[in-house]
Amino acid sequence: MKIIYSRHYDIGFFGLERLHPFDSRKYSRAWKCLRREFGSRLRQLHVKPARPVSREELLRVHSAEYLELLRKPKYVATALELPIVAKLPSFVIDRCILRPMRWGTMGSMLAVREAINDGLAVNLSGGYHHAKPSGGEGFCVYADIALAVDAARRDGLIGNNARTAYIDTDAHQGNGVCHTFLDDRRVFIFDMYNHTIYPCYDHIAQGRIDCHVRVHAGHTSAEYMKSLKDTLPGFLASISRTEPVELAIYNAGTDVFAGDALGNLNVKAEHILERDLFVVDQLRRRNIPVAMLLSGGYSSESYKLVFASVRALVDREPN
Repeated sequence: MKIIYSRHYDIGFFGLERLHPFDSRKYSRAWKCLRREFGSRLRQLHVKPARPVSREELLRVHSAEYLELLRKPKYVATALELPIVAKLPSFVIDRCILRPMRWGTMGSMLAVREAINDGLAVNLSGGYHHAKPSGGEGFCVYADIALAVDAARRDGLIGNNARTAYIDTDAHQGNGVCHTFLDDRRVFIFDMYNHTIYPCYDHIAQGRIDCHVRVHAGHTSAEYMKSLKDTLPGFLASISRTEPVELAIYNAGTDVFAGDALGNLNVKAEHILERDLFVVDQLRRRNIPVAMLLSGGYSSESYKLVFASVRALVDREPN
């Protein structure tokens, strides 16, 4: 198992990031917990991105027009759902917000590479599942998941026609991923999400999902887990019946947590841990390499939930 992390992941711009419920420093907070837990052992697991993703790499998925839009503060403010950002200079936005996300995107690309090499890798960032090739939204700017799949294909880590499983348990439906892979049927999408919240209006994205699991605030934590256990094994069996699945990307949002500011679900901490272990176990027992990404989490407990899952995965995996 490998853990992908860079000190450049944290997003901060003069404290204004606190105006959004997303904990933009959960990456370093989770890392510090892991460092306290595992000490020098963490060096054996840690893989550090050498650089952020480049413009040339971004153009493999994103349009040049979109990358130009990211120079406009008003556009970025809308994508981040943080109006105050529109008042900041473009160079500050790039340095304090967009550049950390480019580091996180490279982390996702690296996590896929390490997963294929070692079986399991966790990026302590990434999971920007609302970003589309021509637009950003929902605090997601770069389509790191699509970029990671593209890099794996381009570098020959998986076959060009290989099957990829995308498992999304973030509270919000991964509409950007669906739009990016709208016509790419090599990617099979499992999405378990709260269908009563954003982006519930995106019916085109929902139509691309291969396996829907719709949940809502009325579900108990135990019912949430039952829904997952009743559907994920069958989905994985169906997509691997005729051809092997060579890669899985698991988008493991912690915004399903009870009390999260945006997820509007009721999942207990112990069930988030159980969820993550169950998903990874279902993939690993089928010999599918797994890259796990953090995605959303809008509570002060988010980094603790991440830490609990990663700690348990480290303890379970042979190293």
